[in-house]
Amino acid sequence: MATNIHPSAIIEPGAKIGENVTIGPFSIIGSDVELGDGNNIESHVVINGHTTIGENNHFFPYCAIGGEPQSLSYKGEPTKTQIGTNNVFRENITVSRGTVEDESITSIGDDNFFMAYCHIAHDCRLGSSIMFANSVCLAGHVQMGDHVVMSGYSLVHQFCRVGSHAFVGPSAVAIQDVPPYTLAAGNRAITHGINVRGLRRRGLDSEAITDLKRAYRIIYRSGFTLKNALLEIEQKQFASKHVKFLTEYIQNSKRGVIR
Repeated sequence: MATNIHPSAIIEPGAKIGENVTIGPFSIIGSDVELGDGNNIESHVVINGHTTIGENNHFFPYCAIGGEPQSLSYKGEPTKTQIGTNNVFRENITVSRGTVEDESITSIGDDNFFMAYCHIAHDCRLGSSIMFANSVCLAGHVQMGDHVVMSGYSLVHQFCRVGSHAFVGPSAVAIQDVPPYTLAAGNRAITHGINVRGLRRRGLDSEAITDLKRAYRIIYRSGFTLKNALLEIEQKQFASKHVKFLTEYIQNSKRGVIR
């Protein structure tokens, strides 16, 4: 299949377009954009800024990718947006480029699915195999691990992290870090246990899940302070690498974790 660019699309001089790319009616590709092979850009999509996109992504109508950040401090610096491979961006999604206040880049990994009306703000760092339902909004500087599921209308405050394998419920508002492996819901969001169903789908065995449940109970149900709960887990010497990942994630939190 050869590259297919609709006559009404605007490809600015300098844009780099790979092979087998489809660009639909009235879409605009900026001069500093690099599109890898096999991308499908439907109608009325705008991709601009210093934006690099890997292979086999699908952008539905009215996506705006790599636009200026919604930050009053942004002064037109040539910051970047980087997107991996095999991602799906449904209708009306916005992804803002980075700012010099951070590392000057917004990045998204591979194999993610973003439903309509989602917003990914400046300087966000997203992993792979993530699922966003409709109207999820991330403020600036959010970091998100792999295999996260965000339910519809959920929000994440700026500078927060959402750990790998977390599930965030509908209309939840996370204003602190969401630990990996957990279920979070509510406004303000709090945890409601370990994301057992999701972990089973991803191949974690019963022993690993049981260890995570035990560690969760120590952190959230024992009455210990967070510091003492982590010490208790350390003393029990869990063999699971997943428990170690959970405790290190909490220890490295700058905003604190939801409890």
